[in-house]
Amino acid sequence: MDADEMDVDEMDSPASASGFLSGFLSELAALHRRSSSSSSSATSPPLPLPSLTLLSSAAVSASLFPRLAAAGIPASSLLAPLTSSFSAHPAPAAAAYLRLLLAPASPFLSLFSPLPFLSFLLALRKAVSFTADTQNPNSSSGHGNPRKCKNQRQQAAPRSPSFLPEALPLLADAAGRLPLGEHPDARRSLIDTATELAAFNVLAAILGSNCHAEALQDVIRALAPVVLSGVRKVVGYLPRLLAANAPEKSEARGLAVEAIVEVVQAMEPHQREGFTAYVVTMAKGKAKGRLFAVDMVLAMLPVLLPPEMDESSLGEGSWGFKCVQVLVERCSDIVGGVRARALTNAAQALDVLSERGVEVDRLQELTTTGNMDLGELLRRRCIDDKAAVRKAALVLITKAIVSIRKAALAAISEVFRKFPDERVTKEWLQAVPSLVIDSETSIQEECENLFLELVLNRVCQSSYLNLDDDSVNLEEIFPEGTLDLLKSICDGEVAPCIKRICASLGKKKKLRPLLASSLQNIITVSESLWLRNSMPIEKWTAPAGAWWLLSEVSSFAPKSVNWKFLSHHWKLLDNVGQEGTGKTSSEGDPNSVLWALDRVSLLQTISNVSMELPVEPARELARSLLMRIENFDMNLSEVDAHVKSLKTLCKRKASTTKEGDKLITDWVQQLIDKAVASLDSYIKGTSQDSKGCNFFTPPTGKLKGRKGASTSKAMSEAVIAVFTVGSLILAGPDASVEGVIPLLHTIITSGNSEPRPKNLAGGDVSFKELAPSLYIQSWDTMAKLCLVDDKLAKCYIPLFVQELERSDLATLRNNIMIAMADFYVRYTALVDCYMSKITKSLCDPCEVVRRQTFVLLTKLLQRDYVKWRGVLFLRFLPSLVDDSEKIRHLSDYLFGSILKAKAPLLAYNSFIEAIYVLNNYTGHGGFSESQSSQGSQGSDRGSTLFAIRGTEERSRSKRMHIYVSLLKQMAPEHLLATSAKLCAEILAGVCDGLLSVDDAAGRAVLQDALQILACKEMRIHPSICTENSEMDDEGGDSGTTSALNAAKGRAVTQVAKKNLIQIAIPIFIELKRLLESKNSPLTGCLMECLRALLKDYKNEIDEILVADKQLQKELLYDMHKFEAGKGKSSQEAAEAGPSGSSPGPGQGDVATKAMVRSVLKEMNRNLPTPPLHSMSVPKVKSVLGTGGLSVSRHLAAVLESVRRLEPFGSDDEN
Repeated sequence: MDADEMDVDEMDSPASASGFLSGFLSELAALHRRSSSSSSSATSPPLPLPSLTLLSSAAVSASLFPRLAAAGIPASSLLAPLTSSFSAHPAPAAAAYLRLLLAPASPFLSLFSPLPFLSFLLALRKAVSFTADTQNPNSSSGHGNPRKCKNQRQQAAPRSPSFLPEALPLLADAAGRLPLGEHPDARRSLIDTATELAAFNVLAAILGSNCHAEALQDVIRALAPVVLSGVRKVVGYLPRLLAANAPEKSEARGLAVEAIVEVVQAMEPHQREGFTAYVVTMAKGKAKGRLFAVDMVLAMLPVLLPPEMDESSLGEGSWGFKCVQVLVERCSDIVGGVRARALTNAAQALDVLSERGVEVDRLQELTTTGNMDLGELLRRRCIDDKAAVRKAALVLITKAIVSIRKAALAAISEVFRKFPDERVTKEWLQAVPSLVIDSETSIQEECENLFLELVLNRVCQSSYLNLDDDSVNLEEIFPEGTLDLLKSICDGEVAPCIKRICASLGKKKKLRPLLASSLQNIITVSESLWLRNSMPIEKWTAPAGAWWLLSEVSSFAPKSVNWKFLSHHWKLLDNVGQEGTGKTSSEGDPNSVLWALDRVSLLQTISNVSMELPVEPARELARSLLMRIENFDMNLSEVDAHVKSLKTLCKRKASTTKEGDKLITDWVQQLIDKAVASLDSYIKGTSQDSKGCNFFTPPTGKLKGRKGASTSKAMSEAVIAVFTVGSLILAGPDASVEGVIPLLHTIITSGNSEPRPKNLAGGDVSFKELAPSLYIQSWDTMAKLCLVDDKLAKCYIPLFVQELERSDLATLRNNIMIAMADFYVRYTALVDCYMSKITKSLCDPCEVVRRQTFVLLTKLLQRDYVKWRGVLFLRFLPSLVDDSEKIRHLSDYLFGSILKAKAPLLAYNSFIEAIYVLNNYTGHGGFSESQSSQGSQGSDRGSTLFAIRGTEERSRSKRMHIYVSLLKQMAPEHLLATSAKLCAEILAGVCDGLLSVDDAAGRAVLQDALQILACKEMRIHPSICTENSEMDDEGGDSGTTSALNAAKGRAVTQVAKKNLIQIAIPIFIELKRLLESKNSPLTGCLMECLRALLKDYKNEIDEILVADKQLQKELLYDMHKFEAGKGKSSQEAAEAGPSGSSPGPGQGDVATKAMVRSVLKEMNRNLPTPPLHSMSVPKVKSVLGTGGLSVSRHLAAVLESVRRLEPFGSDDEN
């Protein structure tokens, strides 16, 4: 060690330094040769302390690399000895390494490597730790020799401390130059080391380097423990620094906000308040700071609010109140991006405050600034000139409505909780359960919890109540309002929502077994009270809703349902049902319908608990169900429940799955055979009666009544038998139906005039007239048979389509339409060829059939079973103007939401054809070819059915509504192309004689085309191109996008102008000449269209219409007259007082009179409009290239090229 010290002292002179450098180079060359010749990876020896001291000199390190290059020694040969020196001499080696990195001629990439750099950082930490131990002798531990430790510290003191103060500044200089972005591990280790050494100048250098975005999170992560460990005051201003230097990009800005929130959460309360004040001040500064403050206050709001809110939590002096005020104030910012962001964040802030229990009234106070409340703010933002602001305003409105719904939900539930009378119960059930399908999850959960508390738990209170001796009616026994509650929950409008609530609560295991016990007790007590009053049991019905609710909850608590209870009531209800055999629903006991509904609910309950039933009682119940079904005397609503229960019992009680399937097939076949016998008997009897009615005297009196009752009973049994066959074949598809198919065929074809075999019973009877219900049920059952038998479906699907077109029974057409939708899913290829005939139901005279058809076809389209091709799209168009308001709403949603997302180009590709179809015009060549290609699918009646012909106002307004709805789905480039196609295919078609205006349909097509070209939806403005992009603007990062969109808008406008001058105007001039020669009344429509098209080019009319001066003057006259009349009417409306005096003529009248004299003078010369070939068309500067198109020379080529415009490609659209 003394030698080392002597060597260090000797290096103070330049001569000594030069000598040592020469020796160091010789030693380094020897190490390099040894490492190159040796195949083993031996560890290089560390450099001696004098060499490290020499290298830590700035002058020596600057001259080292030129001498290394002269000696042919690579710079990378320094890494191995330096790495070994980091453990032997940490501080000198670290200083030498940094000097070498910062040397002027340093090969930076050769010296920097992740592993040596990590060793360097470890050496630096050791050096600092050794220095701390040297300066704090009391911190040393152990029981060694104190004198020896003292001597060691005295020996180390002269060397290590002299290098450490020099190393940290060098590290700060090197941190900004290192390629840390390519080596994330090295970057994190450097940040951790700098944090541990409190070297904040190193952290500042890292944040100022090229990798500052990646290093920001690492710096915050490393500093957070430091903040928690005591350096809070030092890092207290770090969030302000990060906020001031926050990036503009939305994604990076969000990361900065998250990082700042982590630091703020670790700060002291007074530091947190200071930073909040800084953010509030930033919200009033520059646009960049305002945008960042809007995001920052939303992220800090949950931090600033206390866990338990009270009245003072959002007082006027609280920071939470100030943050909300910042958001509300920025909603009226002058920058659109800031306004949109503030509105979006305000919506989220309302959610946060609502979750903390802030009342709606308090929210109204918080969102009021000055004299403008939240409603006025939203009204202003909904008509903002920026689309992104309008979208954000709608989001805020939605969030506000959610808060209002939550408050209303709590309010009406509180009223129901305190005043559970019948009227309040009804209102609560109408309002609250329907919220289970709300789009807001929190409202769904609150709805379920309230239903559980206020309905189901109230029913549970009846579990242990018994019948007292002095009880007279049920209301006295059970808690107040319980029976009214049960009666109201089975209402047709409320029941689906309650089913959903019970299913959700059951899946969450919130339905208690006590609920099922309570419902059983209610039914039992009701029956006991009825019998105690000596009332006939066949007149008894359980409290309304009790059986229904038990059927819904029993599947989640099967063990709570008593089998004795079910068995007793099944026998009771079944016996009463059998006693009513032969009575129709309108005869006999009025309670029969209620008993039927109770039996259905009871059977559903039995199915739910069938696994818990004893074996023998379950077998007995199955036999009872089987006998009940084969009597064919039930209400149709009970048949499916009986079949389902019997199938469930067989499946669950069979020892194996195969055994269960065999049992089901056996009894299904048995019941089908009995149904066939019953139906065959009815058909033969009816056939015999029809044959013998001409030879016998008609019965009279009692005989007629008996015969009529017998016939009615036989028909009712036949209807139930046919319906039962349909239910059975779905339960057991493998059963044989060979006997029932001929009978059903006889019934469904009985009304046809086609010849049939003489030996076929019932062939000469029209069951459609004799028994309409049997006729309809036969079609329904045949549809079910076709669903399970594809061969049968191939034979009978054409018959279904034929009946759909011919039938005059709306019920049958509706049922067949439902069957066709099922066929489309099962046999897509078979039914697809009949789509043109199926779509005729969209114009069915019955509104229910039209709506059913629309809904079913829309579902098939959404599931891609049906494609938007052929006549389908065109036949959906009249639904937009259907007489039914419900169908119109459905159609608007289809075209505005579903179709726009699924087939965005369909409206453009089918627009011209839609004009021809709606006017039922077949004279145009292209449209005639299209109709002939669809001749196999449609007919003349079909095309006429979907046409809205006529030139009267009602028909034209309907067609224009359809056109406008399609134009709204088009992008600006599609509007341009549509405008060109209208001119080329319709207007030019009239000029070329391809489209005749001599008939009414041709005139209607031309008039529609002119009105479409003149409507405001067809006009293209530069703002249209930027509307969609503004929807996604986030503020600071939208500058480039806005500029590009503005340029796109200008380009589109220029292209529209070019198309108008070079394509449209020549065609309009030729069309005007043609219409004038025929004295057509459409000349006025053409002039009105031209006026609307040229309204935006008033100052350029002379240039645009240079080819036809007469047309130019007429248009100028029309425009002046229109504007003068408009100005005069507005002036009269503004100045008309109580006396009704009108203003005098203005200056506009003078100009108008002068224009009239000029036009009349020109017209008196009898100068006709010159022909098209003699006109010259001006050229306009193109934004897409140089040079114009001479229409006078290339008109035919232009028209032909426009006609050949290819449709925009899309998926299965055309």
